[in-house]
Amino acid sequence: MHWLDADGYVIGRLLVTRGLAALYLVAFLAALLQFRALIGERGMLPVPDFVRRRSFRSAPSVFHWRFTDRTFAAEAIVGVLLAALTLVGVTERLPLMACMLVWFALWVLYLSIVNVGQVWYAFGWESLLLEAGVLAIFLGNAEIAPQFLVLIMLRWLLFRVEFGAGLIKWRGDRCWRDLTCLYYHHETQPMPGPLSRWFHRLPRPLHRMEVAGNHVTQLVVPFALFIPQPGAGIAAVIMIVTQLWLVLSGNFAWLNWITIVLALSVLPDSFFAVVLTPNPDFAPTPGLFTAAVIALTAVVAILSYRPVRNLMSKRQAMNASFNRWHFVNTYGAFGSITRTRIEVIVDGTTDSVVTPATRWHEYEFKGKPGDVFRRPRQCAPYHRRLDWMMWFAGLSRDYAVGWFPQFVVRLLDNDPDTLRLLRHNPFPDAPPALVRARVFRYRYATRAEHRASGAWWVREEAGDFMHPVSRADLAGL
Repeated sequence: MHWLDADGYVIGRLLVTRGLAALYLVAFLAALLQFRALIGERGMLPVPDFVRRRSFRSAPSVFHWRFTDRTFAAEAIVGVLLAALTLVGVTERLPLMACMLVWFALWVLYLSIVNVGQVWYAFGWESLLLEAGVLAIFLGNAEIAPQFLVLIMLRWLLFRVEFGAGLIKWRGDRCWRDLTCLYYHHETQPMPGPLSRWFHRLPRPLHRMEVAGNHVTQLVVPFALFIPQPGAGIAAVIMIVTQLWLVLSGNFAWLNWITIVLALSVLPDSFFAVVLTPNPDFAPTPGLFTAAVIALTAVVAILSYRPVRNLMSKRQAMNASFNRWHFVNTYGAFGSITRTRIEVIVDGTTDSVVTPATRWHEYEFKGKPGDVFRRPRQCAPYHRRLDWMMWFAGLSRDYAVGWFPQFVVRLLDNDPDTLRLLRHNPFPDAPPALVRARVFRYRYATRAEHRASGAWWVREEAGDFMHPVSRADLAGL
């Protein structure tokens, strides 16, 4: 055995590579199905306009050379195919260099999307997938042993994800320190799931226990990742259980799932001995590959300076990338919690002039709350980007300045690409004459209210988000 080979982590490596491949598959599929309306040639924030303003050096992407809807679709399809082949085990059976090239291609292709994706891709799990994707390049194929240094780098990434999230909460909203944040969060989170209302209805002492358990998992347990087994494995299991709890309670794209995948890398083969005991016969690890792993470790150590400094800072940044490659980032989420759920509801009418008799018809989204009689759906790890940004719009109009008017224009045009992102188009035959947006306060229906009416939500109008506008009003967009 080579001196840097890790003994007893065959299953962990297998689960990590298959898990990351599955998440890459979801990410590329989401890009393929949503890009035309969001960043396509006729999208709300077109990539051609973006790359004219930004240099390759500031936002590396293959789309600086050429972008059309067709080339983006082709790139996303290639990503889907490579991820699918990796998921079913084809990539790991390739020669080492070919295996590394497949993982490198997945990283380059997705980096190219993220770096031109603008606000639609400004989420921490994008950088997290890219950083994990770089490390996956060096996990090796099925012929060589897992590399000890790569496993340590995966643990370091997991540590930053969990510890960063814990610190941002402890330093942020007071409700994290007095253990009351979950009195609100299950109701006000960006994308509630089918069980979120049930979680919200748990007794308040349990909510306080949830928050306390979260603090232990994110602020104490991560340090145990670097102690000998079985301690490190037990710490990873605690993180996995906590993340599965979050999976059940809401929709956070692939944030929870990739954290689970990273934690699986910590589990030694002995944890799976009841069901499987691998007995691999590895080939010698090539010297050049070992040198590349050592070089990568040195790069990670150097680039870790800024994330560590950020973790120690009282002004800790949340989900920040310190380089254009999205490598060795800082993470964290929900440092502050909203107490009231605000939803922006968009509707339209065929009347060109608003009168007391005007009938307005709502647009229904696939993920975010709208119709009070519709139970929230489970969509994670799939990421509905427009729905997420609508949640941010409810927090502040500033989050919507750059794209919401363009969204309305496309509704007034009955743009098919935009309408495919919605669950329901109330104007299938002809575009609306006017579109408006209003702000509503939402809360979960009580048990009595749900039994009486069947409604999952109760809402109250709170004001205007955008007054009625026609296509002529937005002629310049």
